[in-house]
Order: sequence, then structure tokens, then C-alpha cells
Amino acid sequence: MSFPITRLRRLRKTATIRNMVRETEVNRNDLIMPYFVLPGENIANPIKSMPGNFQLSIDKLVEEVRDLVTRTGVDKILLFGIPAEKDETGEVACQHDAIVPQAIRAIKAELPQVMIVADVCNCEYTKHGHCGTIMDGDVDNDSTLVTLAAQSVTLAKAGADIIAPSDMMDGRVAAIREALDANGFSNTPIMAYSAKYASGFYGPFRDAAESAPQFGDRSTYQMDPANADEALREVEADLEEGADMVMVKPALSYMDIISRVKMTYNVPVVAYNVSGEFSMVKAAAANGWIDEQRLIKEILTSLKRAGADVIITYHAKEFVLSELEKGNRV
Repeated sequence: MSFPITRLRRLRKTATIRNMVRETEVNRNDLIMPYFVLPGENIANPIKSMPGNFQLSIDKLVEEVRDLVTRTGVDKILLFGIPAEKDETGEVACQHDAIVPQAIRAIKAELPQVMIVADVCNCEYTKHGHCGTIMDGDVDNDSTLVTLAAQSVTLAKAGADIIAPSDMMDGRVAAIREALDANGFSNTPIMAYSAKYASGFYGPFRDAAESAPQFGDRSTYQMDPANADEALREVEADLEEGADMVMVKPALSYMDIISRVKMTYNVPVVAYNVSGEFSMVKAAAANGWIDEQRLIKEILTSLKRAGADVIITYHAKEFVLSELEKGNRV
């Protein structure tokens, strides 16, 4: 049927009708809130390029996570660590008393219901800021797998609920799965950063995690932003190696990849709404150019509409609080 028999505006007439036929909704269960933890006590260092986010000592992190859960009901977090000292290979992150394992144990002691996703990479822990061991001026793939596997086991022993390798080394999911299984963690899921692009959207994160590469860039291991078919190859490889969930990162400029991954594999897909995407919204809002909360909701909804089952976002807390203040179900 066509106009005038069909009038699509009929189902937009009132808020009640719009709510009834709405196809996509974001709720608190879809969201993961990232945090940055560092050694010390009573520390909350503002991250200038990411307004409202902080480098937190463990005691402050526990307070913040408690507030997150109590006020919003968001009970899933992603942890990144900033060590007291760095090394050449990232082995500092493999130790029992590394900063993230310490933070995991502290959170689990106070808030056992919180689901902790532990990022696995070496960029925060190496002096050179790259994601693995450097040989001949580049990251050596296979030697890096050794530290990634060891780091994963350490995090699982500390109580991490999900292991999330973000390094983009070939074969790292298989190496991590084998190490976890051999150490009694066969039931610990892997959330693989499967299609992680060499993106300009990561700048604020590198300030927050103190992980900027000291030379060159990450183009030899992170994906070329021009490639889409390659993303499917990366996802397929990770699934074959034992990934339980796959991630696309960044999110906004890669919604086509999110959609293709979901339609091709029909597995749980995670979208990482990264630091640069967050900071652009904050900068525009600070200048009065946008309706901030409206735009945040639109962004998160669009990511879920594209096919994301889970969204990692620095907006998680403020989004839920804003929706609750409006009396909306979330």
C-alpha cells in the first residue's frame, strides 16, 4: 500500500505510540564502564582530555565502582592498569602483585557481584609503549604471545570474569585459551578485540593509560581503517581459536563492520565507544554546540541498532543517570 492509505507518521503521533513500536533500546545491562587504576592511595588524577574520568588508586576505584553500581545498576567494568614501573616486554603485568590483579581482588572483596573484564595488552606496561616485545624495530608476534598468555592467567587467578586481549597479535586467542585451560580456567570467557583498527580516535586513551608509542605507530599490527573484508577474517580466526565474544574498535566510524560481523557470524558482538569519540562529544558540549545527553543516547542507540550486543563506553554512568532523572526505563 502507498500514500494516502499508508501513512507512516501515524505510528509517530504520540510518545506512547513511539515507545510501543520502538525497535532498539539501550539499557544498563548492555553497558560496560572502563576505568584506569594506578598505584598509591587516595589518588584521583583528572584526565584532562577525557572530562569526568580519572586515574584512580585502588581505594578510590572501589569507591567509584560502588557508586556506579548503587546509583545506576551498571555492574560491569573494564580495567586498565598503569604500573609503578615499566619494562621492555610487559612481564611486569604478569606478576601476582601487578596493579590490575590487585585492583580485581580489592573490588571482588567489596563488590563480588561486579563483573570485571580485564584488558590484556602490553602497551601500558612497556617502556616503548608498543603492545609487545620489540625485535628488529617492530613488535615480535610470537614472543609477545608468551607474555599475553601469562598475563591472562594472572588476571584469571585474581578473579577476572572475562579476559579481553586487545593487542592484535596473530594467534593470541589460541595461546590465551590454551593457557587458561591448562591452569583450570576453562570456563573463563575471552572477549577478543578482533577488529581493532589503527585509529586516530585513541589519543585521549593514550593520555589516560600513559601508553603512547615512543616511536613509530601500531600500523603493523592494528588494522588498516580502509579494510572491511579483513575484519571478517580477523573475527573468524578469533572464533576458531576460542573467542566467546568479538569486538569492533572504534565504534562510530566502524558501524558497517559491527553490522557485517553480526550478520555474518551471529555471535555476541561488543562495540567499544572509544576515548576520542567520547571526548569529541564532551568538547562540543562544552562549547554549547550540541544537546549532550540527547547525542549520547543517539550514539549508543545507533551502535546497538548496528548490531552491538554490548557497548563499552565512558558515557555509561552519565547515560544511565540521565535516563533515570528523566524517569525513563533503562
